[in-house]
Amino acid sequence: MSSKPLVLIADDEPRIIKLVSIALQQEGFRVVTAVNGEEALRKAEEYRPDIALLDIVMPDLDGIEVMQQLRERRPMPVILLTAKGSVADKAKGLDNGADDYLAKPFHTDELTARVRAVLRRSSGSTSGRGIVAFDDIEIDLERRLVTRGGQLVHLSRTEWLLLQHLAANAGKVVLHTELLTKVWGPEYRDDIQYLRVWVSRVRRKLGAEPGEPGRITTLLGIGYMLEVDPAGGHPSVRVPVADLPEPILEPAVG
Repeated sequence: MSSKPLVLIADDEPRIIKLVSIALQQEGFRVVTAVNGEEALRKAEEYRPDIALLDIVMPDLDGIEVMQQLRERRPMPVILLTAKGSVADKAKGLDNGADDYLAKPFHTDELTARVRAVLRRSSGSTSGRGIVAFDDIEIDLERRLVTRGGQLVHLSRTEWLLLQHLAANAGKVVLHTELLTKVWGPEYRDDIQYLRVWVSRVRRKLGAEPGEPGRITTLLGIGYMLEVDPAGGHPSVRVPVADLPEPILEPAVG
């Protein structure tokens, strides 16, 4: 089988499918296409793509519904495509679990760069070992598992990768540019607002109240730090002793 990444493109506009297909194939990707949501689900089951590009507005099932059903079957990175480009629409797409969001019209160079960035972070290796523990939270860097009060915390890929990098550097300041580059790729190193949205999501998952930083401290104009011991000292880190389950990834929320 070919080692080239396989991209599923689902859009009801033939010219968009043709444009994106040609651009991705020229950059070394393999492509499978669908013209509606139902066909996208069938093609995903048959070909098991590495990533999906889904138009939000499609007949029968829209892109968000397709994303939800794909995620119920197996973890898969998703980029949403839409003609709507407002900040609110972007936030809605991200809140529903998309790994990225691209508004039409877009430049094919930007599209291929984002596909590479999402694939890069979705296959990123673990940046640390052991378990970082504080309060009622345990972050297992080996098994990519987070628990809160003994209950599993469901995270999207992006949320996990962001928390993983902060936890691997617990008690240390991690620069904005470092987080953006490590999690999203160098194309995003200056997108501070993008980072703020995702840090807010992770804070909520760790139990912080809306508007409160919780354990993830903001250093204005510099970066973020996971505070595991505000009184000083060292974070509680231990090596896993049990074989833990595979990572739990959060399905898209409707």
